[in-house]
Amino acid sequence: MRSPRAALRVSTVGAATAALLATAATGQAPMAAAADPAVQSAAASAATASGAQPGVRFVDIAGDGGTVLKANVFTPAGADSARSYPVIVLPTSWAVPQIEYIAQAKKLADSGYVVVSYNVRGFWQSGGNIEVAGPPDIADASKVIDWALANTPADPSKVGMAGVSYGAGISLLAAGHDKRIKAVVALSGWADLIESIYSGRTQHLQAAAVLTGAGYLTGRPSPELQQTMKDFLGSNLAKEQDMIEWGRKRSPTTYLDQINKNGSAVMLGNAWGDTLFPPNQYAKFYEKLTGPKRLEFRPGDHATAEAIGLLGLPNDVWTNAQRWFDHHLNGTDNGIDREQPVQLKSRSTNGYEGYPDWKSVGATQRKIELGGTKKIYANVDSGANGGVVFLSNALDQFLRLPPTASVPLLPRAFTSVWQSERYAAAQRVRGTSKLHTTVTSTKESGTLVAYLYDVGPLGLGKLVSNAPYTFHDKAPGRPFPVDLELFSTAYDVPAGHRLAVVIDTVDPLYIEHNPSGAQLTFSSPGTDPSYLTVPLRDN
Repeated sequence: MRSPRAALRVSTVGAATAALLATAATGQAPMAAAADPAVQSAAASAATASGAQPGVRFVDIAGDGGTVLKANVFTPAGADSARSYPVIVLPTSWAVPQIEYIAQAKKLADSGYVVVSYNVRGFWQSGGNIEVAGPPDIADASKVIDWALANTPADPSKVGMAGVSYGAGISLLAAGHDKRIKAVVALSGWADLIESIYSGRTQHLQAAAVLTGAGYLTGRPSPELQQTMKDFLGSNLAKEQDMIEWGRKRSPTTYLDQINKNGSAVMLGNAWGDTLFPPNQYAKFYEKLTGPKRLEFRPGDHATAEAIGLLGLPNDVWTNAQRWFDHHLNGTDNGIDREQPVQLKSRSTNGYEGYPDWKSVGATQRKIELGGTKKIYANVDSGANGGVVFLSNALDQFLRLPPTASVPLLPRAFTSVWQSERYAAAQRVRGTSKLHTTVTSTKESGTLVAYLYDVGPLGLGKLVSNAPYTFHDKAPGRPFPVDLELFSTAYDVPAGHRLAVVIDTVDPLYIEHNPSGAQLTFSSPGTDPSYLTVPLRDN
């Protein structure tokens, strides 16, 4: 089980960041899930303010098992009862009320779509418990489609689903279970839940605490969810396989063959710095899709790229989402099918770069040799870290201020550092950097966190990427290899700068598993040298 120190960090981070999440996402202070009249009044006020009231109605939809799902429905102005219209279903994000998509739903309705947005079970006014995109949530999506086809002028041959975060995950899962879904737009979602919050066999502390705290503040976690998160945040390794199986059932990648068989056109969008659902797992999922597909990555953190669009302001994420539906549901020849399907925006520039596929991103590899032998003491935060969930990558998105560290001043007793030469030309990092090294531990368990920094002439390092790695059941004193993928990114290292690889053992983003007195040694045997590969764009 986890130490009291970790438990205190969990409760503090969970309470504070969950409240911040609910406030930021809804534009209002968090309320109890049972506050039905207040939320309904807020929704009506929001609709009136946006000019959407004449075209929207609030309804109750019977979900799986008869569970009431609170929903709102937009129809095109002056809809002809003799006609049918493409329909888009929008499940809400985690902890967000049903007014979330009102601005975008109105725009879609004005463009000729029927739009049904519903509050997922377990949150706010909807009934049931939070099942974390479990079977009842997947069944709910089909029930909402059933309702839309029976109660609106929706065309059964033109059904789409879209969502942000939780709504994105549910939309992808539904596409693997309901053949009627012809097109999906999944923004800031997950394809692999385990790789998202348990990558490198390491609990993503702040991410899990935010989700858990927000769930308790705005909804009703199921008994299964309560136990799972207790085991997860408490590092109950005896239940590790149970937790992995729980996450696998809720991962779209598990149903990849069904999604491909059903043939839905899938558009994925995410941020480079998403601290809930890092981009690597989306990119891997994208490569395995066989139907029409599109992948977009931008600077920012979880849902920050599309948040402005939720307020009704111009936003290229939502513009492309509608273009996707216009083409794949309405057959509009808008050119989106002729564009390069992988669209990336660097954290250092404003323009987009197009690629034919993910493997073409960063096709050139540069190695940084991690030579010598370096020993560090565990359980001390060296000062190198990945920042704070939501805040740090939002600052990078809007102000280009990523987390920083003075690389020359990092204490070498607690962190290992390797640096490249100064680069004569700019290095355009694109894709996934990969670490290979040999580790020897004095204890059977441990955690390390690898960082890649852009280091300027004065030694100030700006974070390019990072990732954690945890091991258990290793023989003390016996070397073992470690292979670790850092989180994918797009970042331009200026001419005259270096790249630095830094490894330490403590980061507030993650739960660490370093026993007291543990030491880690990093070596580079002649038969198996250590290195970090950095993917680069040539032109």
